[in-house]
Amino acid sequence: MATPRKTSKRKREPVSRERALRVAIDVADSGGLADLTMRRIADELGVEAMSLYHHVPSKDAILDGMIDAVFREIEMPSRDVDWKTAMRRRAASMRAVLLRHRWAITLMESRKTPGHATLAHHDAVLGCLRGAGFSIELTAHAYSVLDSYIYGFVHTEIQLPFETTEETHALASDMLAQFPVDAFPHLAELMGEHISKPGYAFGNEFDYGFELILDGLERARKRER
Repeated sequence: MATPRKTSKRKREPVSRERALRVAIDVADSGGLADLTMRRIADELGVEAMSLYHHVPSKDAILDGMIDAVFREIEMPSRDVDWKTAMRRRAASMRAVLLRHRWAITLMESRKTPGHATLAHHDAVLGCLRGAGFSIELTAHAYSVLDSYIYGFVHTEIQLPFETTEETHALASDMLAQFPVDAFPHLAELMGEHISKPGYAFGNEFDYGFELILDGLERARKRER
């Protein structure tokens, strides 16, 4: 007599929208958005693809929910600290979350039907800036430049073909070795006197650039007042 196949604990759990979103995020985290299909999600849930539509009407609804879940992980700026500290904490949290969910960065501001967590996050950022005395116009400028910097920096981090100091130095050396020694003197200087130093990491540049932005916004805020 054949032994009945055991069903995993995951497959015995009832299917719900929340569980489908958790599975979708796991799939995207491990294989990227290319692996994210309704059939793949259904397979991970242990159900037929058609039954998944009882809980989420479409793949777009899945993506909306996934992005809302990502925003829920990001620390919202607190009104209990000064605005710079609040923005630093929020930026550090957003960067960490985006590096954890690398597929999300291309979708973060693309959804036409954002969820409650997404809107609450945006509203909290705006409220922090307005509470600090930023005018509506300067608040719009600040929000734009802060998020552009965070998203742009993380996008670059994700795309870089190296992580460690050794990998960085090896790649730079290989690139420059293809050309005459004096062809790119400034690149050679940067590599030899800075990038190749022990402990160098591109990610360490994040805080320096962010502080420049905060200082510039503070000057603009004081001029307004």
